[in-house]
Amino acid sequence: MGVIEEAHNVKVLGSGNKGTIVLGHGFGTDQSVWKHLVPHLVDDYRIVLYDNMGAGTTNPEYFDFDRYSTLEGFAFDLIAILEDLQIESCIFVGHSLSAMVGVLASLNRPDLFYKIVMISASPRYASRSFAFMSHFVGHNFDKSGFEQEDLNQLFEAIRSNYKAWCLGFAPLVVGGDLDSVAVQEFSRTLFNMRPDIALSMAQTIFSSDMRQILPFVSVPCHIVQSAKDLAVPVAVSEYLHTNLGSESVVEVMSSEGHLPQLSSPASVIPVLLRHIRNDIAV
Repeated sequence: MGVIEEAHNVKVLGSGNKGTIVLGHGFGTDQSVWKHLVPHLVDDYRIVLYDNMGAGTTNPEYFDFDRYSTLEGFAFDLIAILEDLQIESCIFVGHSLSAMVGVLASLNRPDLFYKIVMISASPRYASRSFAFMSHFVGHNFDKSGFEQEDLNQLFEAIRSNYKAWCLGFAPLVVGGDLDSVAVQEFSRTLFNMRPDIALSMAQTIFSSDMRQILPFVSVPCHIVQSAKDLAVPVAVSEYLHTNLGSESVVEVMSSEGHLPQLSSPASVIPVLLRHIRNDIAV
């Protein structure tokens, strides 16, 4: 195993002949978020799991605050992993942060991506209304979104008491109470992150704006999200569908929450499998 694979805890499972699937997780999680999906894929596909730098399972000494001050740093990591594994083309399944990371990587190396399955994806988070923000900074945001002062208060909540912030953030994002298995799982992976790294990643995510690159995407995209997601309203999936330069399809699932593959696996996994296995009808 090379340095890149070791740094990202890369695991390669299965030896199926239907192609390679690469799974990328979102902020606050790690590759364990795919535990309900992987068993359905290993017989038919070669599966690549990895952790984004900054996840609690990665070595914090490898986290370069300058490199990961933009999403490009994560995109170049993904390309490096694919190149090191000599993957010529893959189906990339990206959740939240990683969905946009996959899009960025595909702009640099479209040949590496056969298609992208995007779960709970958004090209922009700042200056938009999010109900859950009011739980952290004491404001109700109207449709004009929130300004830098509001974001600064969010970041201060992370900085001042990370554990308390996690306990409030996890149930709101997952969609459930603290006793639910999915909330406990997300809380665990959040707690595993070093607080200063979590703060840096939150700042990177909330300052990112990928809207201007969408028309240049050439890889087919499958956009999948929950009907109720406090982080990503359904209108965002339609925005992606309208503005992506490539062929795309949208499916809004009956699930709730930002991590549907973890919170509602019984209903969500069949949907993901269908999008992984089937191409966009033309």
